[in-house]
Order: sequence, then C-alpha cells, then structure tokens
Amino acid sequence: MDLTPYMKDKAVRFYGGANGNKIGIKLDGDVYMIKFPPKKEALKISYTNSCISEYICCKIYKVIGTPVQEVFLGKISAGEKEKIVVACKDFTSPGIVLQDFAAIKNSCIDSSRNGYGVELSEIMAAINEQDIMPKEDVINRFWDMFIVDALIGNFDRHNGNWGFLINTNTNEVSLAPVYDCGSSLLPQADTELQKKILNDPAEMDNRIFLFPTSAIKIDDKKINYYDFLIQAGNQDCNSALKRIFPKINMEAIGRIIEECQYIGKTSKAFYKQYLSERYKKILQPSYLKVLGLEESKPRQNQAEFEIKQQSRQHMQAPDKTRI
Repeated sequence: MDLTPYMKDKAVRFYGGANGNKIGIKLDGDVYMIKFPPKKEALKISYTNSCISEYICCKIYKVIGTPVQEVFLGKISAGEKEKIVVACKDFTSPGIVLQDFAAIKNSCIDSSRNGYGVELSEIMAAINEQDIMPKEDVINRFWDMFIVDALIGNFDRHNGNWGFLINTNTNEVSLAPVYDCGSSLLPQADTELQKKILNDPAEMDNRIFLFPTSAIKIDDKKINYYDFLIQAGNQDCNSALKRIFPKINMEAIGRIIEECQYIGKTSKAFYKQYLSERYKKILQPSYLKVLGLEESKPRQNQAEFEIKQQSRQHMQAPDKTRI
C-alpha cells in the first residue's frame, strides 16, 4: 500500500523508542504508527530489516493465538527514493493508555533496581508484588512471550516493550497486545549474510545455540534460549511451553513468509529455514523434555509408593524368631 498521500495529514500522536523514525498517521479513521527503516548512517547500531521482522513476527504471534498488534507493510516515496515501512495499528484510544511493565516494576517498593532492570528474579518479584492485575495472568503472558521470542530470536524483549492497557475513566486494566518485535529474525543480516548462513550449517547453528540471547538476565548474564529451555527448571516456563508449542503451525508460518511482499527468494528461504531450525533444535527438544519429566513423575511416585508399602509390610510382619 502506498502510504505517501497519508503523510500530509499526520495524526497528533508521537512515539518514542529507538531503531528508526516513527510517526502517526490516520487511515480510515484509525491511527497507525509508521515505523521507518533506520538511516544509512545509523546502520552500524541499527537494524536493516527491522520493518520486515516486525511484520512477519507479529503475524507469527497472531497465528499462534497470542493477542498482538495489527500490522501491514507499505511504501512511502520521498522524491526518487522509496522506503518500505511497517504500519502498526495504535491500540490506544482516548481514555485507554499504554503503561509499560517498566513503570509498573518501578512502582514496586521492594524492587531493588529501576523499572528497566531485566534480572529475572526481580521481574518475577515485581509481578508478584503488583496488584493491578491477577499475578497468574501476567506471569502467563511473560512466559508465553518468552517462548515465541525463543522461536523468532528476539534479543530485545525488555520491560519497556510489553505492558498493560489502562482505562483512565474506570481504572480497568488489561494486558496490552504484544508489540515491538522488530529485533527478531536477525534484522541486521543483509542478503549476503543470509546466503552465508543458509549455506553453512555451522553458521546457522551459531545463531541457534549461541546468539541471539534473550534480553532477560540471570545473575547479570543474558539468558541463552536453548540452555534455559532444555533444562526445564522453571515450572511457569514449562507450562507456557506446553501451551504454546502445540499451537505453532510451521506451514502457516511458511505461508506468511511466502506471501510477504518486498523481500526476495533468498530472504524468504532464510526466514523459513531459520525459524524451522529454531523450532526443531530449541523448542521441540525442550517440549519433549518437559513431557518426559511429567511422564516420569507418575512412575517415580508409583515406585516410591511401592517401596513405602514394602517397608510398612516388613515392619508389620511378625518376627518368626520370637514365635
């Protein structure tokens, strides 16, 4: 869609954040945030394909069934140049404001760091301390995002890009749709690097098992998605994996990529292979590990029960030497 004509009548709404300019426009009565690709002089620290990543990953969230912002790709002409942008429907409205989790965390008296501290233990403590929403709902959303972010390779899901919608008139609070997924699918990789990764299994494995990592930390070290999930040591995370993994339809995700405009065959092949590898090498074995642990519990409990029964029978048996 050519969004150039709508640029003349900008909506009076402004957006913060890094990684490219953002403006608000009105389209068919709705407000959309238009995300631009970063300027060339900023490519050393920004992401060349962040608009494409935002679009594809939001569509993936939608296919999985997690509430997510509505997005579509468009183009904006500036003289002889044409820029590919992603339009994100603004889910706020008069009286409905977005409050990120960082602000909620910052309001917790017992939080030892500021709202943007991403230590996992502090995030969980803040979720348990906050009282604007049921703790279970917030914990489930956090870990559901963690699982999907593990699939798409999101390295920037911090406390400032997820949160709540607050009705300022009624004080009702709900979880905001998932938003800001541009730091996924190796957005800094150009076509040449995508080719290199596609043709070298070792290069692909590096980007599966080593990086990108989560923005969340344990003991001040960023969480490695594979290492954390395969250990199956967090019950809330395990529950999210059980909820999310069966909903991942790789064929549907492949269609999203194939139907995506503005990207060529190499990029489409790369995105499909990258997601398939992360699905098979990170999520699938972790899911099977969790199921295996649960299946072993009844057997272990039964074995413990039998041992206790045998012990009781032995203690209750008459002592023949005294008969």
